[in-house]
Amino acid sequence: MSSTDFYQRRAGVLLHPTSLPSGVLDADVDRWLEWLHEAGFGVWQVLPLGEPQHGLSPYQCISAYAMNPALLNTYTTPEPAAEEFRRFCASSPWLDDYVRFKLLHQKYNADPWYAWPDEYKFRHPDALDRLRHEFAQSYLQLQWQQFQLHERWLAIKQSANNKGILLFGDMPLFVGHHSADVWANPDRFLIDKDGMMKVVAGVPPDYYSDTGQRWGNPHYNWDVMQAENYAWWIQRMRYHLDIFDVVRIDHFRGLEASWVINAACETAIDGHWVKMPGDSLLAAIQEKIGHLPIVAEDLGIITPEVTAMRKKFHLPGMSVLQFGFDAFEDNPHKPQNIEIDRVVYTGTHDNDTTRGWFKSMPDEMKLHVLNVLGIQGKGSPAELANAVVDRLVDIGMNSRGSLFILPMQDVLHLDSSARMNTPGTVDDNWQWSFQWQQLGNDIMHTMHQQIEKSGRLVVQHV
Repeated sequence: MSSTDFYQRRAGVLLHPTSLPSGVLDADVDRWLEWLHEAGFGVWQVLPLGEPQHGLSPYQCISAYAMNPALLNTYTTPEPAAEEFRRFCASSPWLDDYVRFKLLHQKYNADPWYAWPDEYKFRHPDALDRLRHEFAQSYLQLQWQQFQLHERWLAIKQSANNKGILLFGDMPLFVGHHSADVWANPDRFLIDKDGMMKVVAGVPPDYYSDTGQRWGNPHYNWDVMQAENYAWWIQRMRYHLDIFDVVRIDHFRGLEASWVINAACETAIDGHWVKMPGDSLLAAIQEKIGHLPIVAEDLGIITPEVTAMRKKFHLPGMSVLQFGFDAFEDNPHKPQNIEIDRVVYTGTHDNDTTRGWFKSMPDEMKLHVLNVLGIQGKGSPAELANAVVDRLVDIGMNSRGSLFILPMQDVLHLDSSARMNTPGTVDDNWQWSFQWQQLGNDIMHTMHQQIEKSGRLVVQHV
C-alpha cells in the first residue's frame, strides 16, 4: 500500500473474529466481509490473532507468530507431501520453535518453560531431536494446524481486498514471558541465566487504572537487538505486513521510552521510564521493508519525543473521541485538534461502549457532554444515550482523520454488557459476540449514507 493510499479517507469497523456469531474463521467471515462491503466500510480492524497463554486475552500469547488454533473449528488430515505445506514450513522460521514449545507446554501441564527440566529449558539439541521423534504425529498436526490457519487467513485477505477492504491488524509491543519467542531467544530479553525476570513491562497510573498496569512481560535486551541490526524485529514486522494491509503497534510509546517495573513489585506504581532505541529500530525496519503502513497506538502519557518519532516516520497516531471532554484545549482527542495523520475512534477495545460510557457518568458530566455535543437534555436516558452515540459517530465520520474506526458495539448502540475488555481486570473480558439478527438493513443503509456523506471512500468491487 502506497503512502498516498494510506491517507485516503476511509471508514472501518473494529471487530475481533471471536466476536463473530460463530467465533471462528468459517462462513461467518465471508458474510461479514459482504456486510462491510454493502455498508461501504473499507477497513476491517482485528485484535492480535495469536494463541492466548491462558484465558482469552490476545495480548498475552505463546507465540508472536502462531495463530490461535481455536479460530478454526475443523481441520483436515495432514498431507505432509503437499507442496504448499512444505513451502510454508520452509518459509516460517518460527514454526519449529512454536511446535516444540507447544508440545512441551502440554507435556508439562502448562508449567512455564523456566520450570521445565534443564534439557528442555536450555534447549539441548539432542533433547529437542528426541521430542520430535517421540511426538512425530503431534508435531506434524501442529504444523498442519498453522498451515491451515495461514492459508485460511490469506484467503480472507484476498477476498477482503477484492471487495476493496483493507485488513488492519494489531501487534503487541511486548511478548509473553512464557512464550516460544522468549524460550527460543533468551539472549534477546532481559532475563537471567535461569530464565527469570528482574524487571517487567507495564504502564504507570492512567485513565484506566489508579495503580497502573503491571503487564509482567519481559523487556527486550536492546543491546543484542541493535548488534543484530534488529533482525528479530524485522522478521516479525515483515510477517505481520504479509498477512495485514495495515498494522497497529500497540503501546507505540514504549519504543521511545518504556515503564520499567521491578519484578518484585505487585503493581506498576513504582516503575520508572527508561529510554529505548525506537528511532533506530524504525529506521532499520524502513530500510529493509520500505514504506511502513503502521499505525502508532499513542494513547496515555505521550511526550514530545514520542510524537516527533511518530511524525519522522510518517505514522498516523490515534484519537479517541471519548477522551475529548476535558478542559485542556490542546487535547489531541478533541475533534478540532484532529489532523489527517490520526486514526479516529469513538472508543477502543479497552474502552466501555459509547452508550455504556455515557450512561455510567455522573449527572454533572452527562450535562457537560450533552452541552459540548450540542444535544438538548430532553428525552429518556435511553434516547439521550442513543443521541450521544449518533453524534460521536457523526463527528468521527466528518473529522479530518484519514481513517475512522467504529467498534462494532457502537455500530449496534450496545451498552456496557457488550464491553470487550476492562484493563486491569481478568474476569469477563474478550467474550462479547454479536448475532446476525442484530444487523438489520437499516443499520447497513445508515452506515453507507454516513460514509458517503462524509466524503470517505465507499468501497467497490474490483
